[in-house]
Amino acid sequence: MNGVSRRTDAHGCPHSTGAGNRLLNALPQRDLQRLAPALKTVEVRARQVLYDPGERIKYVYFPQRGVFSIATILADGSILEAATVGNEGMVGLEAFLTADAVSPGQVLLQIPDGVVTRLPSDALRNEVGRRGALYELLGLYAQAVIAQIMQLGACNALHTAQERCARWLLSTQDRVHCGEFRLSQEFLATMLGARRPTVTVVARTLQHAGLITYNRGRMRIEDRAGLEAASCPCYAVIRRLFDGLLEQFAQRAY
Repeated sequence: MNGVSRRTDAHGCPHSTGAGNRLLNALPQRDLQRLAPALKTVEVRARQVLYDPGERIKYVYFPQRGVFSIATILADGSILEAATVGNEGMVGLEAFLTADAVSPGQVLLQIPDGVVTRLPSDALRNEVGRRGALYELLGLYAQAVIAQIMQLGACNALHTAQERCARWLLSTQDRVHCGEFRLSQEFLATMLGARRPTVTVVARTLQHAGLITYNRGRMRIEDRAGLEAASCPCYAVIRRLFDGLLEQFAQRAY
């Protein structure tokens, strides 16, 4: 995942132009130009739902900025976070795997502000059918997503809430290109699979250590290096997964 954009304000936040989506940025120019007529940049509001469970995926989304949540809605109405996607990936990967794909869960923007590049799934399928650069790139991305899910499963079972919180905050900063963002305790608790009192204790501990400032739903990263030291190794492992897929893709000739 990318770090913070070089063009930033006093808070380390980007101006109007973000770093863009890393998958689209990796495509050869001729492939990107072929997709260009179908691509559209769209702003997404906080809590805006892109797909509901069982909904046909008419568009896929390449996030430029923001953290998108993929959640499973249980029979009792409770929501369980399964994964998050940022500018390292694509929302709607199921459309790469099969025609007439449907979303297995609810997908919504959790942390604003969101900017995405939208592509009709039919246009995606047509380009993937060429068995060219996009087909290879999304195949590598799908492998990285599976590896990420496996890593996070182990992380959730073995590492402390504080370590996992540090990992999650680092990944979020990468995705929003900003050291300060809105974050509710409810959402953080859901992501960490922890109770809100536990999240409160963790946030206070990180704040007392000078790593973050958290007040009235606003999170600010004060010491990124310290936060990396407080994180479990999974942050670096997952970051290498997505960096590695791009490096592997760049070595192929198209």
